[in-house]
Amino acid sequence: MQVANQIRDILTEQFAPTELQIIDDSSKHAGHSGADPRGESHFSVLVVSEKFTGENRVNRQRLVYGALDSLLKDRVHALALKTMTPGEYKSALENRT
Repeated sequence: MQVANQIRDILTEQFAPTELQIIDDSSKHAGHSGADPRGESHFSVLVVSEKFTGENRVNRQRLVYGALDSLLKDRVHALALKTMTPGEYKSALENRT
């Protein structure tokens, strides 16, 4: 199974996100230290979930890192996270325009 699909499955199960974006940035890191020749080692992820309500940014990221622990140990070298509540996400979208 592709790593991105594993990330999607785990985060969907753990956080029931209203928005989930997973971008494979591995090609930008080819040849760099930590780059896996198999690919799928660097990701940018946006998770929007009610489960983040009342949690600060650090705790939100800890929750996600905990959920993805096995992948982070074995396959994922770098993970850029953005974690938001649905209200924060809606507000961010409205402020774009």
